[in-house]
Amino acid sequence: MRVFCFDSNDAMMHLLSNGFRDAGHEVLVMGADNLDAVVNSLELFKPELVITNGWGLEQTVENQIWIKNYVKPRNIPHVYWSIEDPSFTSTFVLPLIQRTEPDYVFTLTAPIVDYYRSLGIKAAHLDWGYQPSIHHPVPPIPEYNFNIALVANSYEWVFDTWNIDYRIESMKQLICPLIENNVRIDIFGKGWEKINPYIDMEINPDWIHGTVPYLDCKKIYSSAKIVIGLQNFTTQVTQRTYEILAAGGFLLTSDTPAVRQLFLPGRDLVVSSSPYETLNLVHYYLQNEWERKQISSLGTAAVQPHTYKARAEYILNVLKAEGILPAL
Repeated sequence: MRVFCFDSNDAMMHLLSNGFRDAGHEVLVMGADNLDAVVNSLELFKPELVITNGWGLEQTVENQIWIKNYVKPRNIPHVYWSIEDPSFTSTFVLPLIQRTEPDYVFTLTAPIVDYYRSLGIKAAHLDWGYQPSIHHPVPPIPEYNFNIALVANSYEWVFDTWNIDYRIESMKQLICPLIENNVRIDIFGKGWEKINPYIDMEINPDWIHGTVPYLDCKKIYSSAKIVIGLQNFTTQVTQRTYEILAAGGFLLTSDTPAVRQLFLPGRDLVVSSSPYETLNLVHYYLQNEWERKQISSLGTAAVQPHTYKARAEYILNVLKAEGILPAL
């Protein structure tokens, strides 16, 4: 099958697209920077399925209208993967769906599936995963041989506007006790120099390193002794949860129902539900290398079913079951 992924995001463009490739399909990935070039390429490529996702350059109102006007007259099935749920369901996702009229919507947020269906929108749950060609263990790199590392954006720029309250709670569980006790965390990502008012304490500027290229994140996950993984919601896990485990990272994350539904704490990763517990876990596992490596290894094994190849195959199976694609 020929699959067109309309995407230019530095991370997203490598995920489902590679999953479809790994599943044996021909894939074209292009962004919205030159729509004339996109049209010319599509006329040659002749896609049989179009995938869009998220909220990026390809999701301006103009580009939403363009993609609808391209796929509808040609009867090309269009799938939208909503990775902005549940924070932006009403403000962004529903208006996008109304404009683009995708044939099917996959959402990160399982409880929202029934809501979409109640509106007459064909929908199913599709979680994050990992891409084996990107997210895999690498030999430890000395410059990233930290005791504790955090790779994440702070998202301080949305806290005053949008409800991501659990992310702040996750920060207070996982990083605040370390900051308060001067236990160094080496932090990579956007916005950490502005997060202090939201966590009521000051991060040592020497701990903040700025952004790291997405394709290089595995070097940190594989090299640091402990990798902290923040969570945004109790009902779903973050993208990095899968990616850290796949890269052989020893993951310390928040104790949520979603984490426990997917992985076994104490075997695949470790979880904390309080600042006190975080301090105890960090102290214990920094002193117990064999246990860290054992948990890292089992975590990498536990995440194996969650490849983007498996996600791509699931998408196709759903579309065939719904009659959107022919069941060959």
